[in-house]
Parts: sequence; structure tokens; C-alpha cells
Amino acid sequence: MAKGDEKEDKLVESIKEGVEEGEEGEEDTNSKKPDYPTRESARKTSALLTYYSFSSEGIPVDVRISKKADFVPIYEVTIQGIAEGTKLILETKLRAELITEVKLDISEILDPKRFADVKKKFLDAAVRILQRNFPSLPADKMNSLAVYLLQNTLGLGELEILLSDELLEEIAINNSRDPIWIYHKKFGWCKTNLRVKNEEMIYDYASMIARKVGRQINVLNPMLDAHLPTGDRVNSTVFPISQFGNTLTIRKFSKNPWTITNLIRSKTVSPEVAALIWICIQNELSLIVSGGTGSGKTSFLNAMAGLIPANQRIISIEDTRELTLPSFLHWIPMSTREANPEGRGEVTMLDLMVNALRQRPDRILVGEIRRQREAEILFEAMHTGHSVYATLHADNSEQTISRLCNPPINIPKEMLDALAGIVVQFRHRRFNIRRTIEFSEMLKNGNLNTMHRWDVKTDKVKNIAKSERINELLSLYSGMDDAEIDSDLAEKTNILNWMVKNGYEGVDEVGAIVSQYYLDPDLVVDACKKGAKWQF
Repeated sequence: MAKGDEKEDKLVESIKEGVEEGEEGEEDTNSKKPDYPTRESARKTSALLTYYSFSSEGIPVDVRISKKADFVPIYEVTIQGIAEGTKLILETKLRAELITEVKLDISEILDPKRFADVKKKFLDAAVRILQRNFPSLPADKMNSLAVYLLQNTLGLGELEILLSDELLEEIAINNSRDPIWIYHKKFGWCKTNLRVKNEEMIYDYASMIARKVGRQINVLNPMLDAHLPTGDRVNSTVFPISQFGNTLTIRKFSKNPWTITNLIRSKTVSPEVAALIWICIQNELSLIVSGGTGSGKTSFLNAMAGLIPANQRIISIEDTRELTLPSFLHWIPMSTREANPEGRGEVTMLDLMVNALRQRPDRILVGEIRRQREAEILFEAMHTGHSVYATLHADNSEQTISRLCNPPINIPKEMLDALAGIVVQFRHRRFNIRRTIEFSEMLKNGNLNTMHRWDVKTDKVKNIAKSERINELLSLYSGMDDAEIDSDLAEKTNILNWMVKNGYEGVDEVGAIVSQYYLDPDLVVDACKKGAKWQF
């Protein structure tokens, strides 16, 4: 028997027995690479930050995050029961068998509507191949290996493991020489123990994603902005545009959308400011959420949308769909589309905004305001009685006004009084926290009154001014006087605190309680006063 056959038989046995091999070899290999400390120095300086496990479509995965001889945390991922030798057989010999066995037309593979059916065909074929090669393999092990084989055939290989970790926000490949980076919700940017084998593999991943959305990425079109079927946003660049090598950046689509109670629990927003936003939304006052990149603008917009009454028609407009509203809302999500390689078929944000106004919307959600014509239509919608909620890149309330009133948006300041208020989000990179740092109301002629501001020293939001215009609008639309408005805000604050205390953070849970409050406020207020559990 040849030596190669003997080695393969040994690996086959290791799969059958569930023995993990090569751990020492893996560690030795990584220790030789300059981006990681040596094994001995790592043992001396390593400090475990956290350890947890999760499942990637049935594959058990362990994660260890630690501080080592480096300036950033190290995110080490281990796939349980699949050793390096096993991976080699799956990714070479069995992967080739799988591609040969499944007979599909290329149009089927690229059609996102048929992705689930294609995936099932490949998974069934993977199980058959494993049964032929390893007939005595336990069922759970068989399923794990089949999914791993599928992920390396139809998916993005080991990136699929990272995509399954719900604590990650971003996955970044800078080139094939450096480790893959991730942005962790708790620990920020971390290096991983994973690398892409070569530049060609990064390019193949980007090309596969591009083909699925009818796009191309090559020397003539060296940049790609697209999204996966799961909603995760993808950006890619190829050498020499990115001079260190090909890049791939994936911003994960949240499977558990942010709700207003999530944000209160994480101290992103105070209950008092959340109650003020709630009363504005209830009374159809328009708001803008501004902030810098990564400050949580879209997440906050998503949380605000859960406060909209269920009997109103909502249309959302985004470049890539990121919003997830309660399932029972009357909601029409729309997203833009780029032109095909021939330059046809483009659908812009402006196209969708004009179209949305013809669909009798009660509320309009806009992913981001960027251009003058978009902003003009948005403010025209506000002036014609529509409630509008949108995001904008700006670091504070004054900058928000400056961006709106200067090129390229260039809206006349006199138009801004259609807006009721501005919510400003802030990401503190040093402490890795996000906070609502300002809530300002819009006065007449585009002037501002900042009512609430975050104090970095105490990590609390302070009420620094009374309302001048929002109370006036609420009085006009609801008939409440100042005392009644204060009472309503206190009531909403108590309800929000009760929801947080009882752990009601699901998008449908929060939406159901809010909708019930609109139908029968006494029922919700009574449950809140008694501290009772809500029956969904």
C-alpha cells in the first residue's frame, strides 16, 4: 500500500472515531507567523477575555478571545471534531466528488430565489458521498461534515463560520498574508486565527457574490458593493486598487434586530429620551437620526420603527435592506438596484422615493439622505402630511443642519421646520460603546433647541432645556397641555422600564406591546403598574 493511501486511511479512521488531530501542529504553524506571538510568550502574556460556543448550521464551534502579546484581542475559532487532515480530504477529494455528482445549470445556482432548493440538493448529495466513504460515521458527525463540505462548495468556506457568530458585526479580509479581522460587539476589532489561502481565493469569493447579483468584479471593474442572500452587505476591491492585495469586507445583517428596549438595556439611549421619541412617533412627528459611520443610525431607525402603529402603511427605502420591522405591521420594504454591466436597469433612491409617494404611505423610512433631490422630496413629503424617519451622516445636531443646508444637499433652511427633531448617535471607539448624545428639537426657520445631551463623565443623559416647539406641536395635534404631556412621557418611561425589566426585547414582542398600548392603553399601564408578565 502506498504511503499516501496509508495516511488517508488514518485520517478516515480519525473521522470515524471523532478524534481531533493536528492541534499541536496547528499551534506550531501559527506561532511561526509574525502576526502571532510565540507559544511560550503567549502562555506568559495570554489573558482569557471570554469563551463561548455556537452552531454554524449544525457544526459545533468554539470561540476563545484572549489578550496575547499583541495590541488587539485574538479571536480563536475551533471547529469541534474536524481536524486539519479531515478538512484537507473534505476540501479536495470529496469536494470534487460533490461538484461532479450534482448536476445543475449555472442559472439555477445564481438564482437567489432557488438558493434554498440548490442548497438542499448539494446537502443531500454531500450526505450520500460521506455515507459511501464513511458508512459507519455517526449521524451527528455525518451532518457536521456534510455542512462543512457544503459551505466550502457553495458558500464562503470558513467565512461561513464567522457569519454564524451573532456577536460579530464585521468580517474583514485585507489580503491573503494577514489574518482575517472581525469586529466583535463587545471587544471591537480582533485578529482571528484564520487566513485565506491565497489572493485568488479572495477574488473567487468576490466573483461568486458578484455573479449572484448580476455584477462583475475584475480589473476594469475593481470595486464591488453587493449583498448576500442573507442580507449581509459585501464590499470588495482587487489589486492594484487595494495595493496590499484583494480585500473583502462583510457587514453582517442582524438576525436579531435592535428594538428600543435593547437600546435602553445597553444604555445606548435613556428611557426618558426613548419616551420622547415614542410620543413623537405616536403623534406623527418626523425625525432624523444622524451620526458618524458605525454609530448605530440604522439600528436606531429600526428601533424607532417598532413604535409605529400597526394600522398605518409603512414604506422603507434603502440601498441594501437592513431594517426588520414587526411581522404584523403594514410594511413595504424597497431597495435600490445598480445598473447591469450594460448600464441598464438602475433603480435609484430618488426613483423609489417618488414611487413611494404614489403608494399612499402613512410613514416613510429612508436609509440615508445623500443628495439634494432626495432631500427635497423627503421634506416635501413632510410638508404634505407624511411622517418621515431617515438617517444622515453628521456628528451632532448643528452639523446635521449644516449638512442639510449646504451642498450637495442644499435644502433651504426655511424648509427644515417640517422636521420635529434630530436624534444624534455617537460611537465612542475608545470604550467601544454607542450612545445617543443629543436630542434636539427643530424650531422655526431651522434653528435648534437641544433638549437632552449625554455627559461622558457620568455616562448619563441630562435634560438641559425644556421643549419649545415639540410641546406646541403635540398640543396642536393631540390637545394635551404641558402637564398632560409630562404625564404621558412619564407613563411611557415606566412602560419602557417595565419592558426592559421583563426582558421583552424581540422585535415582535416590543411591537405587540406598543400596538396593544395604542388600542387599549389602560391594559398595558395596568400590567406595568402591577409588574405583571405580558401574555403574548
